[in-house]
Amino acid sequence: MAKEGAEKAEETEQMIEKEAAEGGGGGGGSPRAADAKEMRAVVLAAFGGLNKLRVAKKVMPEPQEGEIKIRIKACGLNFIDLMVRQGNIDNPPKTPLVPGFECSGIVEALGDNVKGYEIGDRVMAFANYNAWAEVVCTPLEFVYKIPDDMSYAEAAAFPMNFVTAYIMLFEVANLREGMSVLVHSAGGGVGQAVAQLCSTVPDVTVFGTASSFKHEAIRDSVTHLFDRNADYVQEVKKISPDGVDIVLDCLCGENTGKGLSLLKPLGTYILYGSSNMVTGETKSFFSFAKSWWQVEKVNPIKLYEENKVMAGFSLLNLLFKQGRSGLIHQVMEKLIKLYNEKKIKPLVDSLWALEEVKEAMQRIHDRGNIGKLILDVEKTPTPLMANDSTETSEAGEEEEDHEGDSENKERIPFIQQ
Repeated sequence: MAKEGAEKAEETEQMIEKEAAEGGGGGGGSPRAADAKEMRAVVLAAFGGLNKLRVAKKVMPEPQEGEIKIRIKACGLNFIDLMVRQGNIDNPPKTPLVPGFECSGIVEALGDNVKGYEIGDRVMAFANYNAWAEVVCTPLEFVYKIPDDMSYAEAAAFPMNFVTAYIMLFEVANLREGMSVLVHSAGGGVGQAVAQLCSTVPDVTVFGTASSFKHEAIRDSVTHLFDRNADYVQEVKKISPDGVDIVLDCLCGENTGKGLSLLKPLGTYILYGSSNMVTGETKSFFSFAKSWWQVEKVNPIKLYEENKVMAGFSLLNLLFKQGRSGLIHQVMEKLIKLYNEKKIKPLVDSLWALEEVKEAMQRIHDRGNIGKLILDVEKTPTPLMANDSTETSEAGEEEEDHEGDSENKERIPFIQQ
């Protein structure tokens, strides 16, 4: 019976995938006729594990009024994409869908009333889903020109990480000379962007936490580095008894209370993620409940008495729900200037073909990346080798066996920058 159920589930997924390939699930723009051109895209058939992801053919979108059609060269892969895959976000969209929120590429067509861009321009862009494909259409206000000496991989690693880091540091926390910052996941894309931006301000002390195997690679980017499993509160206080001015927390759970306890008077704690809720391959109510339970219940009176500020930041909500694309454009202009002055530079961890998206997601889940993972649309998939199955779950649990999937396979090592 269990086998029959698994076969039926697989059959349903294949039907959903077929519908997606025929044009379902959105595409950022409207397909024209039934004979429209097709493109490759990563399709999430349903919320869940890695086996819900497929590369499929979809109808290529065409730009509507105010949109730009981009022939994608590279796509950024972020931790939020894991949470989307699990359905572990507020008001998740309907599946099937094409994931991905940022990309870089070449302008292929312009919708009506689009000015300032020409066909052939090199651009990077935000997209409200649909970025993990060969083509995307996205509104003009989410598109930015790429500096001449920036690669497509770097451009795909730039918008989400650096805009997030910049707004938290300078718009929310008002970073100034002589301040101190604690950032978790210092080896990740946002963590490295934070470290680089802090270096543009004189005499800023950066405390970072990261997995111990990353320390050698990122030690020079921060002032003090601690193991992510260590008692970093005590380690920070040994160096700075008064604590820090800014805490940037992408973990949530028990780290919220720890972060608030480390703040100096007039200090700012900013929550911008909740990666502690992702412990396995699929959405876990237990992990969610544990993380929620561990969050210190904040008393506004206590914040008032201690002169502390608590804030939250979601770039995607700011862009797609709160209409602040104008602010993002201003920030991008400042960031591109810093890039051209060689003060900041995106750190690319590795490149993956669209067909290798499962392995790339596994690497993010395992916190194995130093910098940003990139899906390279033109990259040829690395040959498969018989070894451990790519259908192994992110928690190390075995996935259900699918008919015809008797061989265990593994990609040989990814390309590293």
